[in-house]
Amino acid sequence: MSLSEGIYILLGTNLGDRLQVLKQACLLIEKNTGVITKKSKVYQTEPWGISDQPAFLNQALQLETQLQPHALLKALQDIENTIGKKKVGKWRERLIDIDILYYGQMITHDQELTLPHPEIQNRRFALVPLCELSPDWKHPVLNQTQEELLATCPDTLGVWPRVSRPADD
Repeated sequence: MSLSEGIYILLGTNLGDRLQVLKQACLLIEKNTGVITKKSKVYQTEPWGISDQPAFLNQALQLETQLQPHALLKALQDIENTIGKKKVGKWRERLIDIDILYYGQMITHDQELTLPHPEIQNRRFALVPLCELSPDWKHPVLNQTQEELLATCPDTLGVWPRVSRPADD
């Protein structure tokens, strides 16, 4: 497998100029980690976990990188810090959050990193943009495509292409 096959990350923001934050994250990702080979639309999503906070903008990216998973995680954390990530609390508002969803068919779990991301199958805000990029990509543990995972996802929170809800900015 080449290091560009099936590396997917998810960006999320619900503070500040959300579109600008996503653009800045993409620029820094390309500068510091590799080449973005595909981008999903930007989706407006209802907050997951804690509802009394602003709506999120989420975007999935397919990435080509020579960085191994832990080095990629460190580079993405550095980007979050550069943009201004503040730890407010689990599922709380954030200026930027960048998660590695898949690193090819790699399966790993340690204190720093779990691959694939352990909650993909439970989160529409990740599955909808993933389905746009690669509906037939198979989850290496669950052995289901992104489309199949979305069809059975228990999450009912709203996920809309951003263009359909511009008044929420």
